[in-house]
Amino acid sequence: MRLTAHRLAAALVVSVCMVSTAAVLSPAWASPAHVQRQQPSCGNQNVPPPPVDSSEQPQAGKPAPAPLPVPERPVGGPRLGECDNVLPEKAPTVPSQVNAASWIVADLDTGAVLAANDPHARHRPASAITVLTAMVAVQELDMDAPVTVTKEDAVDTEGDKIGLAVGGKYTVKQLLRGMLLVDSAVDAVSALTRQLGGTEATLAKMNALAAQIGALDTRVATASGRDGPGMSSSVYDIALMVRAAMRNENFSEITRARSANFPMTGSKSAFTVTNDNKLLANYSGAIGGKTGFTANAGNAVIGMASKSGRRLVTVLLRAEARPVATWQQAAKLLDYGFAMKSDVKPVGQLVERAPGTSSTPETPAQAVRDPNGETVMDPSAAPTAFGNVGGPLTIAAGVLLIAALLIYLQKKVSRRSRA
Repeated sequence: MRLTAHRLAAALVVSVCMVSTAAVLSPAWASPAHVQRQQPSCGNQNVPPPPVDSSEQPQAGKPAPAPLPVPERPVGGPRLGECDNVLPEKAPTVPSQVNAASWIVADLDTGAVLAANDPHARHRPASAITVLTAMVAVQELDMDAPVTVTKEDAVDTEGDKIGLAVGGKYTVKQLLRGMLLVDSAVDAVSALTRQLGGTEATLAKMNALAAQIGALDTRVATASGRDGPGMSSSVYDIALMVRAAMRNENFSEITRARSANFPMTGSKSAFTVTNDNKLLANYSGAIGGKTGFTANAGNAVIGMASKSGRRLVTVLLRAEARPVATWQQAAKLLDYGFAMKSDVKPVGQLVERAPGTSSTPETPAQAVRDPNGETVMDPSAAPTAFGNVGGPLTIAAGVLLIAALLIYLQKKVSRRSRA
């Protein structure tokens, strides 16, 4: 049977439809984000667990904050989106008696994530979030600038205080010492936030900085870490913050201090605060950390240590102080990290900045490299229509163009035959 122009066109149209349909449905054309969404979801990837009290109720007339968006790609590499233990190949057994809902162990210098458990699950950070508060303060404030403490700071602010005097003058660095050494120091935090432009301005700066460095699980509702509407973070985000903060000498010097002295001011006698982080006194090589607790957050612990030229950080969220103390659980995880060989293949990476905020000639703006050298999509880049179906449309257009050309040639040959 002779292939007429009409039959040729019909065959090509059918081919176009089949190719386009197969291309859209084929995994080869599916976006990586689509494939990722097929994986089972972990708990608390959108919001922390339900609160146990009313401290997160929004003020009258204000709506409750919507959950933060979940990135299409886990920040730091695909494995960090896994649930439960995320371990390198042939990793030893995770230390017993570690009961935190989420934890992470990472290298402070290289940013390599050595091991983790549910690293992007969202929890309340308690006072661990003051690492971010301190980052904003050291960036914007003069460490030697005097701050006069008000009644609002020393008396009216709700929460545990270190005992600053109303009318007392303290430097920014002294206030930072009080905030970072003690579990809850709402008077010091209140005085610092006034220097930063007030509560709302401080929270805006903190949230902007979190987004800038890639801490996309984090939304700050209070600068002190007290529970508030929409408060959220993750062990990955806090490790990210700690690594960035430790590059500042003021922060690193304060966090490793065993105690801090506050001078006599007005009628207030001089006093000393002691670092709540028991790792400093009980773990060989400890170089700093932070503790925190609220009824909704449970225990939060940051521990850092240096051994044999390596500096590691561990973060635990929603930990229980049983069967062993939380600082002992942090010590076990630090030991676990130091026991790994330096050339162990990491399970992820603490990023330098939010993926997609800069580009290099080697890496597109919407991609970052995981620790294994593979390119992974920027978690903030949503899939586009062209990304999912642009390839099939291009194929269809090409086939139609060829079809039109063949029909034209067929007609030309037919005219010559009749001539």
